[in-house]
Amino acid sequence: MSKGRAEAAAGAPGILLKYLQEQNRPYSAQDVFGNLQREHGLGKAAVVKALEQLAQQGKIKEKVYGKQKIYFADQDQFAMVSDADLQGLDAKIVALTAKVQSLQQSCRHMEAELKELTSALTTPEMQKEIQELKKECAGYRERLKNIKAATNHVTPEEKERVYSERQKYCKEWRKRKRMASVRGGLIHLSPCPRRKSA
Repeated sequence: MSKGRAEAAAGAPGILLKYLQEQNRPYSAQDVFGNLQREHGLGKAAVVKALEQLAQQGKIKEKVYGKQKIYFADQDQFAMVSDADLQGLDAKIVALTAKVQSLQQSCRHMEAELKELTSALTTPEMQKEIQELKKECAGYRERLKNIKAATNHVTPEEKERVYSERQKYCKEWRKRKRMASVRGGLIHLSPCPRRKSA
């Protein structure tokens, strides 16, 4: 055992007695170890030994529940509390609970507002996006201008005429293909091209 741990183990009963009196609630040896281990560097064996020593000396109380032992401060050392004091404490608890709920609700509103603000664009980001959109818009305007200025436009009537001719030729192609395959000839006809969607 290291020197520091040995010193901590020697002072463990005093530390544990003070802790149990301040908290004034029941704890298992594991709970006490977990709560004080980081702050005081006590080992679990030292905590168990100190708690049993304090219980034997009558400085704290010990209760056994199955295989587990529970330790708590001797309640005789604390002054009796009147019913009026208990009612006052209950009223204080109710008021503090309401205050906590109000603060939690306020925190939720602030968190939602913070989330909204952090997800929104900053002024420089917004200005940059506006510039990019303006450039994109100018590009589209230029394309539209070039399309309008072109002289080789196909009118809807011409387009429909070309499609109807294509349909007529494809029909004729299918008819000739059937005639060629019925006669068993070796004529190879290229397939009719498919019509592209407009």
